[in-house]
Amino acid sequence: MEQDTIAAVASGMTASGIGIIRISGPEAFLILSRIFRPRRETDVTKYKANTVHYGHIVRNPKDGDTELVDECLVTILRAPHSYTAEDTVEINTHGGTFVMQRVLDTVLSNGARAAEPGEFTKRAFLNGRIDLSEAEAVMDVIRAGNEDALTSSLMQLSGSVRNAISELRETILNELSFIEAALDDPEHYELSGYGDKLAEVLSGIMKKLRKMSDTFGEGRLIREGIMTVILGKPNAGKSTLLNMLTGSERAIVTDIEGTTRDILEEQVVFGNVTLRMIDTAGIRDARDMIEQIGIMKTREYVDKADLILAVFDSARPLDRNDDEILSMISGRRAVVLLNKSDLENVLTVSGIREMIHDPKVPVITLSAKEGLGIEELQQTVRDMFFSGEIHLNEEVVITNARHRRAIDEAMQSLKLVQDSIDAGMPEDFYSIDLMDAYSKLGEIIGEETGDDLIDMIFSRFCMGK
Repeated sequence: MEQDTIAAVASGMTASGIGIIRISGPEAFLILSRIFRPRRETDVTKYKANTVHYGHIVRNPKDGDTELVDECLVTILRAPHSYTAEDTVEINTHGGTFVMQRVLDTVLSNGARAAEPGEFTKRAFLNGRIDLSEAEAVMDVIRAGNEDALTSSLMQLSGSVRNAISELRETILNELSFIEAALDDPEHYELSGYGDKLAEVLSGIMKKLRKMSDTFGEGRLIREGIMTVILGKPNAGKSTLLNMLTGSERAIVTDIEGTTRDILEEQVVFGNVTLRMIDTAGIRDARDMIEQIGIMKTREYVDKADLILAVFDSARPLDRNDDEILSMISGRRAVVLLNKSDLENVLTVSGIREMIHDPKVPVITLSAKEGLGIEELQQTVRDMFFSGEIHLNEEVVITNARHRRAIDEAMQSLKLVQDSIDAGMPEDFYSIDLMDAYSKLGEIIGEETGDDLIDMIFSRFCMGK
């Protein structure tokens, strides 16, 4: 594929020990020869693949004098054995933002074009080095916030989704081929009783697809984190709990009730689970308009939450505000936390259990201030969402909403084939819906995907990747 040559800072435009400027495309080595002065005079364009060379990046001002830009190491990667499957140069410079920008400007002024977000990975996809599901996994690896998210992303990057989907598509294609052959040459292919055989094959395919689709709920939580709302009265210890979990003074903590008026969000790695923690305004009769708005926002977040941590001050008896909090968590996935266990307790586990409408809601005593009871909370959350453990072995876990949608649409098409079989329809009726299922699954790995969707996916990537 003939394309222009692109370049970008691949290591991120932040100060660090080393910065990497990547050049990819047919003129990568030619551009390098214009700006790189190796320690030993050699022909830069003839460097062997997978070699590293020491030298300096230089540029020529208009007056013709050579100007030193930076000392560097240059890595040579030749097509197709590179990230993009194109000729690629990676310039390792000092990691200051100014020097990286100077090196990049030098590259761009000598024939390269600034890469768009995700364009290196997009070229890897278009050049056939990776499929679309693997390309999407690249950003999932970068954004992984915990060990399980990273493991899941690496499995997808290594081809777990591609292999599973390709196997199912091949099975569907075999049935399509048989139907077409039988219709074209009925003398040599027997279709009698074929509907029953096909129904058995479809049952196996749909069972595998349904199993993949069912992993999405767990996969989404692994990838995005559990949206967790901290709910309670003012001064119950909500902000102290958030600070303890984040390991920083993220929220203001005072003895004055109603300190938290706005919504605070923080991502917390809780064991191997990521919690998207949301500290909310305390539930009580609002004293002013600002607090009233904060409480309204609290109710909105409660409606959207995956998990509610209802915090109660165990050193104070329940009142009508606590009753309102208990009604808000009714029918929702929640954990009741009796905070301030380090103080003399008025509120007991048995006492609050009598007030909870759902007997399955766990009740835990803890001290957010002293860090007591946190391990029990950690295990309880894991049990609630992952049955005590996250299943990341050889099974395919679907973490991408686009993949899940395509799988569900493929199952709908296969269900139409089953309906045609049950209705005794002719075999040529099967082909339309079989082909539709085949195409829907192809969208996952990028074999049946339009340019607009591809552009949209890669536009979400970070610059330099």
